[in-house]
Amino acid sequence: MRVLVKGAGVAGLAVAHELARRNMAVTVAEIRAGIGGNASWLAGGMLAPWCERESAGEAVIALGRGAADWWSAALPGHVTRAGTLVVAHPRDASELRRFSQRTENHAWLTEDAIAKLEPDLAGHFRLGLFFDQEAHLDPRRAMEALVEKLSAMGVTFLFGSGQPVPSGFDRMIDCTGMAAQDPALRGVRGEMLILRTSDISLKRPVRLLHPRHPIYIVPRPDHHFMVGATMIESDNEGPITARSAMELLNAAYALHPAFGEAEIVETGAALRPAYRDNLPRVDARDGTVTVNGFYRHGFLLAPVMAQQAAELVFASESDTEPEHEADHQRRSA
Repeated sequence: MRVLVKGAGVAGLAVAHELARRNMAVTVAEIRAGIGGNASWLAGGMLAPWCERESAGEAVIALGRGAADWWSAALPGHVTRAGTLVVAHPRDASELRRFSQRTENHAWLTEDAIAKLEPDLAGHFRLGLFFDQEAHLDPRRAMEALVEKLSAMGVTFLFGSGQPVPSGFDRMIDCTGMAAQDPALRGVRGEMLILRTSDISLKRPVRLLHPRHPIYIVPRPDHHFMVGATMIESDNEGPITARSAMELLNAAYALHPAFGEAEIVETGAALRPAYRDNLPRVDARDGTVTVNGFYRHGFLLAPVMAQQAAELVFASESDTEPEHEADHQRRSA
């Protein structure tokens, strides 16, 4: 079976991987000139289903708890299993208690325990939460490595809007996010910074809770740190705003004053597609499978959604009637 995957974000790449594993002939078409420039490129790369439960339903745990294993199997050496640390300043202790009540699978840490986990945060926070089963990866390195692996597996990539797309595909899978023009989708704007400083080291993502400006900081190679991310109900695709940049920088400084002297390496903003329930969907209609609506859970939920999409394609190849998306997702959750 020949399958065309539209879109080379994390969803499209994960779908291509699952199809290629099933020995299907896969072509990935991407209107951009290469990997990057999309919401996946600006992601934090946190594989943190238990933390995400704070603002999502129980399904995010059921669907996302296997993500770290999937990424480890697909790209050995790219996943760091160091957990997630959640902290708050004493004046925001109620935020930490609320976060604890809305999540699970964590342990309370004292000031000494926080210092043992992250020595550079010693003396900055009295209490914290540690989610020891969570993980993270570098999205950009992971996407580049996945393209390299898929190419070696025989997947064809067509980059650029001028590239002619061959015909004769048996199925098409649409993973184009907001470009899919699905009226059920809304845009959720996310903004981020990448800072560079050698004055602080972190081994794992750290979430700083605040009533108005919670942030997360994810360590990257060569003393880089990704700081994100705003969640603004807007379809504005413009650059990061001055207000958001100041809020992110102030919050990073509140985590550790060393970030006040950090270099601003990059700023970015992108629209993340979301359905009303903020959960992704796999749907099959008129010969096309759609995979969309990842909200802020792209790298976390792409593996399980890719598996569902591949199962639908495989079922159609076996002349089995594909099950309706809602029933399919309900059982997976």
